[in-house]
Amino acid sequence: MAERNGRTVRDLRRANRTAVLQRLYFDGPLSRFELGPATGLSSGSVSNVVADLVADGLVEEAGSVDSDGGRPRTLLRVAPGSGHMIGVDVGETRVRIELFDLTLTELARAERPLGQRRYDVDVIAGHIRDGVAEVTESAGIDPARLLGVGIGVPGIVEHTPQRGAVVHGQTIGWDAVPLEELLRAGSPLPDTVRYFIDNGARTLGQAEMWFGGGRGARNAVVVLFGSGVGACLVTPEVEHGRAVEWGHLTVRVRGRRCRCGALGCLEAYAGAESLLERWREEGGRPPEDADEETALTAMLAAAYPAGGGTADPAALAVLEETAEYLGAGLSDLINLFQPERILIGGWAGLQLGSGFLPAVREHAAAYALRHPAEQVTIDLGRLGPDAVTVGAAILPLADFFARGGRRPETTPEGPAPAWRTVLEERAGR
Repeated sequence: MAERNGRTVRDLRRANRTAVLQRLYFDGPLSRFELGPATGLSSGSVSNVVADLVADGLVEEAGSVDSDGGRPRTLLRVAPGSGHMIGVDVGETRVRIELFDLTLTELARAERPLGQRRYDVDVIAGHIRDGVAEVTESAGIDPARLLGVGIGVPGIVEHTPQRGAVVHGQTIGWDAVPLEELLRAGSPLPDTVRYFIDNGARTLGQAEMWFGGGRGARNAVVVLFGSGVGACLVTPEVEHGRAVEWGHLTVRVRGRRCRCGALGCLEAYAGAESLLERWREEGGRPPEDADEETALTAMLAAAYPAGGGTADPAALAVLEETAEYLGAGLSDLINLFQPERILIGGWAGLQLGSGFLPAVREHAAAYALRHPAEQVTIDLGRLGPDAVTVGAAILPLADFFARGGRRPETTPEGPAPAWRTVLEERAGR
């Protein structure tokens, strides 16, 4: 039966379940009495919804708390083992696959280093399929019971009704790659388990906004600083977060050739790949046959030797120049979007660490307009190197919330927008 606003009783029940689940998840444990004002539901509705969620195994008791003069109130929480998600980070040096319970506690992980064929599409798809099988088997989880697999990838992700998620990754040679379709071919997962594919900077941003340094901010930018650079923008107008190709902002006319093919992109100066290339051009000697993470560690050690040794002037000069380019790039974000916070994550950003930040802040302030520059804080992200996988796992988790804690019986045709609504609501808090 439909109400006057077009919503059915089933829609109302699902919305009520979603409201209770979200409040328990982010603010719990809570009593039934506290859930009323927290969700805007009547005490009767709260009791009915809680009873359903307990019967479904999604909510459990978590002790009690004294009340004013009455009997103790039972506290409730989301049951950690009532659902499992997988998060995947298709990174520059490896594919990382992690299995989480419903409270995003890691249960198992697998990593697949990327060699010379690192962005071969079939290789990446194979790593993801094998990693999903490995972590579910390691944890003893039935793959058919997964809430979904979230995947963070480089590039622009287009969701199409015919082919699912299609990735446009110009910097890695992916031209309209139907990744979701490829993963389905030979997948160990049944069709009822969905793939949620999005830009890696966006999944990083989502994790920091839900659980990290972005909590409580309505205007924020989360920067992914790895082999290249990208960013996720969160504003009141873009509450669910939007990946922006910030690394391909032109910072120097007729400048260095970027790996995207254009000249003068920020990524050609501020990404780890270009940073190491510029060090080599200046006479630096990264370890032979080392991956980018190892090479950057060596560069930092050369620029800032332990024990007061002599610094490599080429490494130091390149790092100082990189700090200026990165600060100038951040100033564009400050002028355009006036964020409250900028958080720098990604493996390279975390390696460069807090010692790199003062110079970046100084240059950002110098290049930005004074008023917005005075309003913003620039810090490192708080979730460490696993932030992209955590953010990727949030995508099926948000879909689960949007369904009121019910699993889809079949894979919906085309992109399902429901999970984005939950992301928007959470980001706006």
